[in-house]
Amino acid sequence: MHAIVEYFQHISPLVRALIIAGGLVFFWMLESIIPLFRFKYRKFQHAGLNLFFTLTTIIINFIFAFGITLTSNWASREHFGLLHLFPMPQWLFVLLGLMMLDLISAYWIHYIQHQVKWMWKFHLVHHADTWVDTTTANRHHPGESVFRAVFTLIAVFVSGAPAWLVLLYQTLSAALSQFNHANIHLPKWLDTVLGWIIVSPDMHKVHHHYTQPMTDSNYGNIFSFWDRLFGTYIKVDKTSDLKYGIDTHMKEEENNNMSNLLQMPFQSYRPPLGSKFSEPSPQTEN
Repeated sequence: MHAIVEYFQHISPLVRALIIAGGLVFFWMLESIIPLFRFKYRKFQHAGLNLFFTLTTIIINFIFAFGITLTSNWASREHFGLLHLFPMPQWLFVLLGLMMLDLISAYWIHYIQHQVKWMWKFHLVHHADTWVDTTTANRHHPGESVFRAVFTLIAVFVSGAPAWLVLLYQTLSAALSQFNHANIHLPKWLDTVLGWIIVSPDMHKVHHHYTQPMTDSNYGNIFSFWDRLFGTYIKVDKTSDLKYGIDTHMKEEENNNMSNLLQMPFQSYRPPLGSKFSEPSPQTEN
């Protein structure tokens, strides 16, 4: 554990970028070897669109990095935050820190986006992908990237996580998001074992089914037990029966057009089937 802490205390931005890019390339190649679905799509074109949103996320994260670092350094210096309430072994400090960062900056903001209509309209860009693969992990509207960055700042303030722990969390978060979005088929026993601790591919793919209630389930990013704890876990035995997308936005020309995706949060709202947000409107039909 000490070696990991030491490594992330001195890791360079270039090395972090290479780790994340390497994971993306690895899972992207693995999808061709053990795919869950045989998509009939332009894989490079699809990746290019999703990687555009990766770039916007990087820019927004860079802007917020200054505030997150300042908050983290202040909390560490003043021993402020839940991680500083009492002395603990380093391994426990790391584990609890990762759990708090994951709960607030991943699970809670994800759950909230599914409950608040105007935030959901930004999150639609992620769910509108009908060809979920490892690049979908990075497909977030810039507005959603701001929401997530704000909640990361809140998580750092509440937990008092030092900067190296935030970097460790963000690296793990990116890599595991690429993993659980990847279009890969794991042996059922392996996916089940992994799914008791981390979010496995089968678990997260339920979240990308095109209709409720499955759309409103399995919000976790790193740790799978948040969904079990808060009652948002749904298990599907046969993930090959899932259909990706969101029932209000199933047209290919909408979901694979960069201009339309950027405008999607500002378009007339279309309530999903069984929506809790509002009564159906004339805009419901595609």
